[in-house]
Amino acid sequence: MQPIVVDAHGIAVLVLTVIALFLFTRDHIPLESSSLAILIVLIAGFQLFPYERGGERLLEPVDFFAGFGSEALIAICALMMVGKALETTGALQPLATVVGKAWSTRPVLALIATLVAGAVLSAFMNNTPIVVLLMPILVGASLRVKFPVSEAMLPMGLATIIGGMSTTIGTSTNLLVVGISRDLGNHEFTMFEWVLPVAIVGGVGILFLWLVAPRLLPDRTPPMADTTPRVFTAQLNIKEGGFAAGKSLSEVLAKTDGAMRVDKIQRSDSLFLAKLPSVKILPGDRLFVKDSPENLKHYEQLLGATLYNVSDDEHPVDDEFPLEAGGQQLAEVVVTRGSPLHLRTLAATRFSASHGLMPLALHRARAPASQVTSELASIRLRAGDVLLVQGTRSAIDKLKDSGTMLVLDGTTDLPHTARANRALAIMAFVVAAAALGVLPISVSALAGLGLMLVTRCLTWQDAVAALSIPVVLIIVASLALGKALIGTGMADFIAMSFVQATSALPTPMILSAFLLLMTIMTNIVSNNAAAAIGTPIAIGIAAQLGAPPEPFLLAVLFGANMSFATPYGYQTNLLILSAGGYKFSDFLRVGIPLTIIMWIGFSLVLPMLYEL
Repeated sequence: MQPIVVDAHGIAVLVLTVIALFLFTRDHIPLESSSLAILIVLIAGFQLFPYERGGERLLEPVDFFAGFGSEALIAICALMMVGKALETTGALQPLATVVGKAWSTRPVLALIATLVAGAVLSAFMNNTPIVVLLMPILVGASLRVKFPVSEAMLPMGLATIIGGMSTTIGTSTNLLVVGISRDLGNHEFTMFEWVLPVAIVGGVGILFLWLVAPRLLPDRTPPMADTTPRVFTAQLNIKEGGFAAGKSLSEVLAKTDGAMRVDKIQRSDSLFLAKLPSVKILPGDRLFVKDSPENLKHYEQLLGATLYNVSDDEHPVDDEFPLEAGGQQLAEVVVTRGSPLHLRTLAATRFSASHGLMPLALHRARAPASQVTSELASIRLRAGDVLLVQGTRSAIDKLKDSGTMLVLDGTTDLPHTARANRALAIMAFVVAAAALGVLPISVSALAGLGLMLVTRCLTWQDAVAALSIPVVLIIVASLALGKALIGTGMADFIAMSFVQATSALPTPMILSAFLLLMTIMTNIVSNNAAAAIGTPIAIGIAAQLGAPPEPFLLAVLFGANMSFATPYGYQTNLLILSAGGYKFSDFLRVGIPLTIIMWIGFSLVLPMLYEL
C-alpha cells in the first residue's frame, strides 16, 4: 500500500473540517452563518497560501465556488419548489382523507397504513411536507378515537426518513452522494437502483415502528394540551367617580402599567373614538378590551369600571354571569423552516393584525421544559417552536388554508384546488423522465418547475419560500470541504488510515464499521455535511481495498439518512419533538433500536448484493 504524504494544506483542511462539524452542532449559531464562515475561510486560506506543486497551482480558490453550480444542488432546489406545488395545491388531500377515515374505524391498521403511505410518498418528495400533511391528521384522529398521539407521531416521522432513503430524489442527501460520485468519475446510480436493499431492511424497520415502537413510548401530553390562558373580549363601562372618568387614555393605560389592550372606545351606539393617547375617557364610555379573566377583573378594580361580556350589556360579570369565550377556539401553530414566522418575531410579522389570532403562549422546541407566556411579540422564533393561539374558527381555518403555516387544531381539513391533478401529473412526469433515463433528474426537475409555474400550480412567491438558504449554504460549504480534502490528498489519507485500523477485519465488516461511523456522524451533524464529506472518503476506502465503490457509497447514503436517535438529527424530528410533546429520551428509546436494526440489516444485505 503506497504511503500518502500529508502536507500543511491537508492538515489545515482536516482541522477546518473538524471545526465545521463542530459548528454545525451549535444550535445558537445559524447553520447558514457557520457554512458561509467555513467557505470564506477556505477560499481566503487558499488565496493567501497558494497550494502549489512544481510551480503549478493544484487548487484555485475559485474551485470552491463550484458548489453553487453543482448539478446536485440545482436538482435539490428545483425539487424543493416542485414539492411545494404539491403542498399548496392540495394534491395530496385525497390521501389525507383516506388516512383520516382509516383512523376513525381501525386505528391499529391505520397506523401501518400511515407509516407505509409516509414512506412511499417520501421516496419521491422531501419528507418535511409529508410530515406537515400527516401531523394534523394524527392530532385530529387522537381527539376522535381517544388514543395517545405520541404513539403514532414519532413512528410516522421516522418512517418518512426510511422511505426517503429508497430513491435518488428521496432526500437531498441522496442527490448529493449520487452527484459527487458522478463528478468523481464513479458509477452513476439510477433512480431506483437501491430500492431492493431499502425495501428489505426498511420493511423490517417499519414493522418495528408499527408493532414495537408504540409500546416503547410513554403516553406524552402535547406541550400546550393543558394550557388554559384563554383571552376573552369584554367591555369595561366607565363609572362616574371611578379613576378612569375624566382621564386621558394614556393615563388610563399607565394605571395598568401599560398591560391593558384596548381594541376600541365606544361613546354611544354609533360613535367610536380614535384610540389617541390624548383622548379623554368620560363616564358612560365603554372600553373593549382583551385579556385573561383575572386581568380583566383586575382592570375593573383599578379603573373603577364595571365589567360586562361583549354580548351582554345588562348583567355585570360575576359568579352567576361569568365571562364568555364567544366562539373562540385554541389552536397550535408549529414554526417550520420556510414559514413566515421562522427566525422572525411576532411583532415583525404583525401576526395578530394579519391573521386575527391572539398569541397566548410559546413552547420552545430546543428547551422542552420551557414555556413562555410573556413578551411573546419580541421573541425570535425557530423551527419546531409551538405557538398557542386563540381566535374564531374562521380565522384558524383561514390560517390553515393559507398553506404558509402548520396548524394543529384537531381537524383534517386541507386545501384542495382545481390545479391539484395538474400538479400531480407534472410530478409524475418529473419522476418518470428521470426513472426511465429520458432526462437527468436535474433537467426533469427544472422542467417540472417551469411547468408548475406556467400552469399556475405554483407562484414565484411560494417557489422562493420553498428554498432553504441553510440547506443551500451547507451543501456548498460541504462540497467545498470535500473538494479540498480530495485535492490535498487528505481524503485518501483518511481512507488509508481507516483501512489500516480495520485491516484485521474482512471487507464486509469494514463496510459495516464505515456504515456505523456515518450513522453516528449524521446524528451529531447535518446529514448533508456527513454525506458530502463522507463520499470521497468512501471512494478512497474502496480503492484501498480493491473493492467496488458502490456498496461503500451506499453506506454513506444510508448512514447519512439514519437520523433516528436524536431530535436534532433531522428537521422533521424537531417538529415532531414539539408537536407530540416528546422528550429527548423518547427519540433514544425508539431511535437507537431502529438504528441498530437498520445498521445490522444493511451490513448483511449490502455484502450479499455486491458479493463482497
